[in-house]
Amino acid sequence: MDLGVKIKRLRLQCGLTQEELADRCELTKGYISQLENNLTSPSITTLMDILAVLGSDLKSFFNEEVDEQIVFTENDFFEKQDEGELITWLVPNSLKNEMEPILLTLQPSISTTEDMPHEGEEFGYVLQGSAVLHLGKKSYRIDAGNSFYFTSKKRHYIENDTQEVTKILWVSSPPTF
Repeated sequence: MDLGVKIKRLRLQCGLTQEELADRCELTKGYISQLENNLTSPSITTLMDILAVLGSDLKSFFNEEVDEQIVFTENDFFEKQDEGELITWLVPNSLKNEMEPILLTLQPSISTTEDMPHEGEEFGYVLQGSAVLHLGKKSYRIDAGNSFYFTSKKRHYIENDTQEVTKILWVSSPPTF
């Protein structure tokens, strides 16, 4: 963390000169200049005084927001291919998130691995093709333009029983893929 840069940025946001800040904190203009150029370090008490004048506090000053990635491109995607099944993770490191979106591509006559019952919910939207969603003892035909949603309390898997490629946008919460 660049202490001097942060203090200078706060000072400028408040519209104060180095001399005005120094006067309000009972410091010298030279000390503020040295501080902003990282030539000296303030005591905790002095830093608290400066921050109070600048309308901040220690907690806010040291609480740095981490820039999180919001938009993901193909360069960010991660793929796993296995015998006619391609899983594309659309959000890298989604295991740390509450939900995990993937793009599932199934070649003709291929099924996903049967998933055992677990905590969570699953949502899917068929982008292309057609398949059968097996959920417990029931089966459901899902075609392009259809969506599905279920709790993951039963065994489940998807079977592409057609002769065309099927693509499904699938979101699992919590992450399970």
